[in-house]
Amino acid sequence: MPLFRPTPLLKMATSTGGKILEGVFGINKPIGISSAQVIRDCQNFFDPSARFAPALEQVREQRDKESKYQRNRRRRFPNKVQTKIGHGGTLDPLAGGVLILGVGKGTKSLQQFLLCTKTYETVVVFGASTDTYDRLGKIIKKGDYSNVTRDAVEKALEPFRGKYRQMPPLYSSLKMNGKPLYEYAREGKPIPREIETREVEVSELELVEWYEPGTHKHYWPDEEAGQAEKDVAQSVWRVAKAQEDGGEESAAKMAAEEESKALEEFNSKKRAAEEAVDGLVSDETRASKRAKNEEGNPEDTLMSGALEVKKEKLTQPPKGRGSDLVPVRPDDMPAPWEGKGPPAAKIRMTVTSGFYVRSLCHDLGEKLGCGAMMAELVRTRQGQFTLGGANCLEYDDLLRGEEVWGPQVESMLDKWNARPGEIQEPTVENGGIKVESEAVPAREEEPVAASG
Repeated sequence: MPLFRPTPLLKMATSTGGKILEGVFGINKPIGISSAQVIRDCQNFFDPSARFAPALEQVREQRDKESKYQRNRRRRFPNKVQTKIGHGGTLDPLAGGVLILGVGKGTKSLQQFLLCTKTYETVVVFGASTDTYDRLGKIIKKGDYSNVTRDAVEKALEPFRGKYRQMPPLYSSLKMNGKPLYEYAREGKPIPREIETREVEVSELELVEWYEPGTHKHYWPDEEAGQAEKDVAQSVWRVAKAQEDGGEESAAKMAAEEESKALEEFNSKKRAAEEAVDGLVSDETRASKRAKNEEGNPEDTLMSGALEVKKEKLTQPPKGRGSDLVPVRPDDMPAPWEGKGPPAAKIRMTVTSGFYVRSLCHDLGEKLGCGAMMAELVRTRQGQFTLGGANCLEYDDLLRGEEVWGPQVESMLDKWNARPGEIQEPTVENGGIKVESEAVPAREEEPVAASG
């Protein structure tokens, strides 16, 4: 198969000379921080480094040649020069794993990663559903999980293999005519048109670990939604289910019936906060705004993200608004159930772009009749970038100092520039796995954040 090879990234000379580091590499994003915060953390480490000094000097030289109009576009921080970094597909704060970063002109290659397949591992905990389809939301309903077994879950997973049309998370993220669906329900108005689904493909779906009741620490949220919120959420879900079962006409009829059930009061402030952590919501606008408005607190020595405390001394980046977004449950906090509680399962999947893991978790619970939610999520691969691989930096290596992260990042960028633009997808051949390179066109539907 012919390879897509764009023009290699140019190493333009600066007045003092020096190698300009740019290209693409992966980083293991910790759970608890935003993708935009990872970019800011990298900039905090890269900007003072001698390795990136030639690139920053090049930016300064280019700005010296700018027109007055171009300078005025940066009125807030006209003299601020940062390493330009973007990401090739956002990860929620609740999700960890492979986050692809582009540096300098490498940001122009990030669109190529929006169509490549991704591999995830998620933990599903059964017995309850939340408005956000994950453990960060409020409980909307609970179900009997006494008959949920590994065999039952294996059987329920069957319809989710291969190609099918997936309904995105409805209550917290989906908008229609610029307005969240839950707002239509809150105001007692019918949903104006058919809820949009998208075709997805699941090439691998495997239950890799089963947790019997009482053997795991994956909990439901403690907060339960009020009756008003439950009514609104379930009215939207009923419309969606009617659409799936009977098409648009049935959904319209159901929507009309739901008008009388929608209530006037709704906690919109909380919903807006939960919108901000959903995977569909574009991180791009928030990233640029936060980059302008937050510089963090240099005196704050707390770690950015939920990293394990290390014995060695670590250099910690300033905290920003994208840090510590996932609350840590205290060990002595009582479980939100009586007895041993529900079972849970770890599921591995390889999926196409645009797939909602949290929707699969929610839909699996609906199929089992007990409810379910996403408790954990890790992206273990995106394209040829693999967690623990030679082209994926461990986030806490940043904290160990430049003598640790510097040679790794430089080597990763050099390797990218040796074969620029290739997207390598794993394929099965003769019972084994090989990596096959292919050209992947750009797509506009997912965000690529850039800062610097």
